[in-house]
Amino acid sequence: MEPFNWFMNVVTQHYFDFEGRARRAEFWWYTLVYFIFAVVLGIIQNILGLGTILSSLLNLGLLLPSLSVGARRLHDIGRSGWWQLLGITVIGIVVLIYWWAQPGADGQNEYGANPKAAA
Repeated sequence: MEPFNWFMNVVTQHYFDFEGRARRAEFWWYTLVYFIFAVVLGIIQNILGLGTILSSLLNLGLLLPSLSVGARRLHDIGRSGWWQLLGITVIGIVVLIYWWAQPGADGQNEYGANPKAAA
């Protein structure tokens, strides 16, 4: 899949889906496209002098899909999605990035079948 397709898959099909598992590709392509959108909106806001209204709307609109893909990514390595609460601290963010970068568990785990095998 192309990067934008991964992003659209999360936003359209898994918007509020905290069940199952997400591949590394799905998580990281979603994150990259989200980051690109945020940078472009930030530039547009600065040019037009809009403050932070556009980026606030983007962040609000993508809060649930971001949490859901993060939780499903943690499920892929056998961890609960609640571990995302570590993101409150700087050290916790580093730990989460490390976990999100880990390869998924082979075969079935308590959160479902390996999404890489299904693809």
